[in-house]
Amino acid sequence: MRAIAVMSALAQPTRLAVFSMLARASDAGLTAGELAERTGTPANTMSAHLTILSHAGLAKSRRAGRNIFYSAVTDAVRQLTVFLVKDCCDGCADVCDDLQCELNKCRRSPVAKDETPDG
Repeated sequence: MRAIAVMSALAQPTRLAVFSMLARASDAGLTAGELAERTGTPANTMSAHLTILSHAGLAKSRRAGRNIFYSAVTDAVRQLTVFLVKDCCDGCADVCDDLQCELNKCRRSPVAKDETPDG
């Protein structure tokens, strides 16, 4: 586990925002230009942020024609969470008691493609 690299990459506000945007974009991803525009960051600075996220294992890229799309590697956050709870805190009850309940709050209910909001 590269916990220090992951935490260091996410400790910078723009990179944390970019990672969140990429995670919400799922596999479709976003281009560096879209990310730069959304964050108000110059293109060369965004490139540096994406490089840091990629080196930390938090982002990956794929080429589609002339565009490069970036997407989040969410497993890196999952691994960091397991490391912090299991290895770092050794499963301490004071840390872990409410963790499952808190994690369940972030689950989205799957919606069938043919369902409509009206039922």
